[in-house]
Amino acid sequence: MNMEMYSKFDKRMLWVNRIIVLFLVLITIVPLLYVVIASFMDPTTLINKGISLNPADWTVQGYKRVFADGAIIRGFINSLLYSFSFSLLTVFVTMITAYPLSRSDLYGRGAIMTFFVITMFVGGGLIPTYLLIRDLGMLDTIWAIILPGALNVWNIIIARTYFSALPRELSEAATIDGANEIQILFKVMLPLAKPIMFVLFLYAFVGQWNAYFDAMIYLKSPDLQPLQLVLRNILIQNQPSQDMVGANTAMAEMKQLAELIKYSTIVISSLPLIVMYPFFQKYFDKGVLVGSIKG
Repeated sequence: MNMEMYSKFDKRMLWVNRIIVLFLVLITIVPLLYVVIASFMDPTTLINKGISLNPADWTVQGYKRVFADGAIIRGFINSLLYSFSFSLLTVFVTMITAYPLSRSDLYGRGAIMTFFVITMFVGGGLIPTYLLIRDLGMLDTIWAIILPGALNVWNIIIARTYFSALPRELSEAATIDGANEIQILFKVMLPLAKPIMFVLFLYAFVGQWNAYFDAMIYLKSPDLQPLQLVLRNILIQNQPSQDMVGANTAMAEMKQLAELIKYSTIVISSLPLIVMYPFFQKYFDKGVLVGSIKG
């Protein structure tokens, strides 16, 4: 960067921006590093002395205890299943809804969008929604997790804006070649909409991965509970399962192990998002910019 082309005021502002960005990076990274290091710390040392960089004070006992608990593994698998299923369904429903709404020749497009936007501000409430889920026979099933929130109006608005930014000549050329609207959508438009599809998939996956309230309301079977409910029991109620702490563990030792297990479960629950983001990052910037600015 050639600093000579900037005025003194611009240079000062650049330094202020750098300091602000550095501060934001630090307040984000430091807690993450603390959690990662604490997950490998001996619980006694962690409680009495705090974080230590001495390898002699480190242990993998927390991870051994976590992986020994069947509820953690089962919850992890359930969360992956719910998140992937929900994300795929969300992207599919969003795309087939947003594309027709992006067409200026769709009759009643304004009325349909008005109806969708109203649902963003007016909801049925928890009790009517619960009664609806119950009457549809979806209580204590995977459908209660992945179906109710699959259609997201904000995602439709972003995807519609993206489709509107694509050249209209593409669909016109496909129509001249004899393609119908379904063929245009799946063979022409969706391949060009990969950036926004990956963005929506990542949004949906992160949201579903971190969600626990719907599962707490609609799922009663322990075998169906996602990882977030297991973490809630460990982090909030401070009650790790007996498989994690052992049957003969003393109360003081159990509290120390509970503290160690907290950090280990946080790290494990964050791994899928950390692994996914590098593969989505190249689509993320392009999808967000095109889907939110153009149109």
